[in-house]
This record gives sequence, C-alpha cells and structure tokens, in this order.
Amino acid sequence: MKWKAPGRALPAAILVASLVIAPLLHAQQADATLTGTVTSPSGGGIANSVVSVKNLNTGAASTTQTDSAGRFVVPNLASGDYEVSASTDGLNAVSKVTLAAHATQTVNLTLTTQSQPQTPAGNLPNAPSSSKEPSLSDLGFTPEQTQANAKEQALLDKRTRMLKIHQKLGLITAAPLIATIVTSLGAGGKHTSNTDRTVHMVLGAVSSDLYFTSAYFAIRAPSIKGTSTRGPIRVHKALAWIHGPGMILTPILGALAYQQKNNGEKVHGIAAAHGPVAIVTAGAFGAALLSVSLKF
Repeated sequence: MKWKAPGRALPAAILVASLVIAPLLHAQQADATLTGTVTSPSGGGIANSVVSVKNLNTGAASTTQTDSAGRFVVPNLASGDYEVSASTDGLNAVSKVTLAAHATQTVNLTLTTQSQPQTPAGNLPNAPSSSKEPSLSDLGFTPEQTQANAKEQALLDKRTRMLKIHQKLGLITAAPLIATIVTSLGAGGKHTSNTDRTVHMVLGAVSSDLYFTSAYFAIRAPSIKGTSTRGPIRVHKALAWIHGPGMILTPILGALAYQQKNNGEKVHGIAAAHGPVAIVTAGAFGAALLSVSLKF
C-alpha cells in the first residue's frame, strides 16, 4: 500500500485545524463576570468575607473578598457551571450558578452557621432546634462528618493545579502539531528536499515533547477517592487511548520514512503507515481538545 501525502494530508490538515482551532478560540473566551453580595442572616452586608468560585467542569477555582458593603466581583470567568461559596468567622454559604459567555451573573449569599444552640431538654432526639432551620447535627450528622478533610483538600488542590498545567500544555501543543501536518505536504511528496523533511521532523519532535510533558501532568495528578468521571471527561480519556499510542508510533515511523527518503528510496514497508497513523493521531488529539472545550 502506497500513501501519497499531498492527496490525503491536505484535507486531513484542514479537518484537524478546524477541530483544534475551535477549542482554542473557545478556551480564550473567559469574559463572563460574577457579582453578588454576602449578607448575614439579618440582611446586613458582611465585609472581608472570603468568596470562592469553582468551575465544576474544569475544577479551576478563584477567590476574592467582599468590600465594606459585602459586595464582590469576579471577572474573566469562562462560561460553564460554577459553585460559589462564602465564609467568615464560622459562617458559610454555598450556591451554584451557570455563567454564559459575555454575560454578567449575580448571585447573593446569606451566611449561616452550622453551630446551632443546643436542643432543649424536652425535645426528642434529632428534632429541629429552636432556630429557624435545622442544623446538620439535628439531621443526624456527626461532628467528624461535618468537618472538612484537610488531606483530601490538599490532594484536590494539587490535582487542580496539575490539570491546569495539562490543559495549557495541551493547547500549546496544538500549534506545532498543526504546523507539522502542514509541512508534511512538502515532506512526503515526490519532489521534496532534505530541508523540507528536516523542518517537518523538527516540528514533529517539538509536538511530541510538548504532548508527553502535558500527558505527564494528567497522569501524575492525584486521584480523589469517591469522585466520578463525567461525560466529556470520559470521552477525553477514551480518545487518549488513540492519540497516546499514536504519538509514540508516529515518530518511529517518521524516522524510518525520513531515512528512506534521504537514501533516495521511496517510502516503503511499515514506514508507509507514517502518514495515516499521523492523521488518525492528530484527529484524535483535536477531538480530545474539542470534547472538553465545548459543553454538551
């Protein structure tokens, strides 16, 4: 089976470029804004309350503090689902909100405390206390269950940082990968020069180095017990079983093809699979980026 690069690589390059550039542009649209006010149960604004905004799709989190009137603003957020929490002096509140691109969303939080007055002696076990709302202890939760696990929180923070680096490196990898596909038009044709092949090979090596560096951060990110993988992430991980082995096999086949071309030979044998393998690998990589950049 002989592969002619110009005939197949051009439409493949256009396809991969459209798959990869779309999520790149989408990922840059961090232009949503979240505003709101943090108040006490009596309705007064609480100053210097810590507000945390967590993207439920990526795990990325941002924090800020309220002003003297209890107001807060968090700009430059990507569209998606968020968990907004606020806390100060033992009071806390949590809410969820969906942000749209180019939009400003307002969410107001009223802080409450988990520490409620003790239940009067005449009350039945687990009966609501005299406050307006039942506490977690009223509902049967033990103090250990209502306290945060510092070790798991540290693992979650580490996982978030490493996955952020993985995401950024993955997007950066897309640029030399597209350039590698484009230069393959001049590296695999009948009338090629050693310079064309060398440029193609160097770009491929840069793409591979960035890819495996990005993969390292995804693989080494600590897993959190009890967390589940949602739809888009499942697709993203499944595609890794295609572009991962492809990123290993493609440079090997490319080196064989490069040697054959430099010896004045036609690309033959297993080296002839370099082009098709590269196209499938690049397509799977672009689809993987697309799967976590578009909400579905």
